[in-house]
Amino acid sequence: MTHLRIGPVEGLLLVALAVGLGLAMAVGRPALLISLVIGCTLLVAAFLSTPLSLYILVFSMLLSPEVMVGGLVGKGATAARGMTLRFDDVLLVVFGFVWLVKMAVYKDRPPLLRTPLNWPIMLYTAVSLLATSIGVLQGHVKPLTGFFYNLKYFEYFFLYFMVVNAITSQQQAKNLVVASFVVCFLVSLYAIAQLPTGERASAPFEGETGEPNTLGGYLVFILAICTGLLLTPGAVPRKLPLVILMGTASLALMATLSRASFLAAGVITLGVVVFVSHRRPLLLILVLVGLLSSPFWTPDAVKKRILFTFTQAPEQGQVHVGAMRIDTSTSERLHAWQRAIEFWRQSPLVGFGVTGGPFMDAMYPRVLTEMGTVGLVAFAVLIWSLFRLGWTVFRDSRDPPIRGMALGFMFGLAGLLVHAVGSNSFIIVRIMEPFWLYAAFLARAYFLLGSPQAAQPEETREAPVEPPQARWSPVSRSAGPQPRVPRPSAGRP
Repeated sequence: MTHLRIGPVEGLLLVALAVGLGLAMAVGRPALLISLVIGCTLLVAAFLSTPLSLYILVFSMLLSPEVMVGGLVGKGATAARGMTLRFDDVLLVVFGFVWLVKMAVYKDRPPLLRTPLNWPIMLYTAVSLLATSIGVLQGHVKPLTGFFYNLKYFEYFFLYFMVVNAITSQQQAKNLVVASFVVCFLVSLYAIAQLPTGERASAPFEGETGEPNTLGGYLVFILAICTGLLLTPGAVPRKLPLVILMGTASLALMATLSRASFLAAGVITLGVVVFVSHRRPLLLILVLVGLLSSPFWTPDAVKKRILFTFTQAPEQGQVHVGAMRIDTSTSERLHAWQRAIEFWRQSPLVGFGVTGGPFMDAMYPRVLTEMGTVGLVAFAVLIWSLFRLGWTVFRDSRDPPIRGMALGFMFGLAGLLVHAVGSNSFIIVRIMEPFWLYAAFLARAYFLLGSPQAAQPEETREAPVEPPQARWSPVSRSAGPQPRVPRPSAGRP
């Protein structure tokens, strides 16, 4: 008979849960009782099982409510800047804290594993904190506001490190990938169900106004992952479920009427054309035929939304290019670049700090304003490291599912870079949580490549190498056609 072993930390949590429930019942407050039950249950679950915490996070990424926190305002140009908190924000912070405590309590567990993204993440984090600290000293940033926004920016890195250190088997990774696809399918159905309303589709629990652009960026990234898996021979044993998911997600993407997302999807399509041009001529022809015929099969609402960029009635604030007018929404993005250059000239090195400048719904001007030239360089280093990780895994891995995921990740990253022109894509929780989840999958797969020492923590570099049969595959165990065996390379990151 198997006995459940409860350590001292878990025991203290159970005692605290019992005391809290007793107090809540004594004061007769049902809402407090329910909150304590949910909160303590999640804490106990996080301590007992880190993989279970990850499954909860995956389902909460797009299926959790949001709350707008007021009062977090900056000085001058940052006035009226609020911060949106979601239930998964709270979960991620709680689970991240629990994970750190467990590493400190249980000395037999491995420390943080070294990955190719560790130092770029630390560099970006350090620059953001430095810029915000200087902004606080200069009076551009309120300390509380800057602290919470930085915490929100860095919570995705917590997720990355949690997944890298928690995934230990093929089945765990497979379950997380399948869970993310299930969430995407449910969210896509929800978006399609909004079509009869005539409004732009958004994800569940998006508040009163909704965020179609956010949903579009999320769908573009998941579609890119599916595309990479379908283009890689042997990556998935059954392609029909992925085809159904892609069809459903594509309909949901069109329902968002997000022009930035359409442009990002176009970049991914261009990447597919380049990838298959020499390998699958027939597939290339089908893709080109689909692109050329798109004006005939694209819904009228999508075509009107795209044409609206140049056909909006004259309004104040529009940018004029010759005789052509740019709609006010796109013009606002263009004005953001102009304002960013003006702020950059005042503080070119580290900017005004996070929340120290005006709100900009575009990633690159925002980084330039808040963190200056140093921050923009740190951001570029992080993006380049992500691309390099994806390329290394795709080039050297012998596992088709991992290669397909790496290919899709590179497609998705390219799409999000375009999406970020008209959106804060790389700090939006509903886009970045899935993004860093898959980045962690690739980082874990990276340990299986090259030198055996790369897969070991620093304190256990001389440990025996993991046997080949322990290699995990996040999608399937199907063998399929095998690419070439990786050769040692001195230039590998």
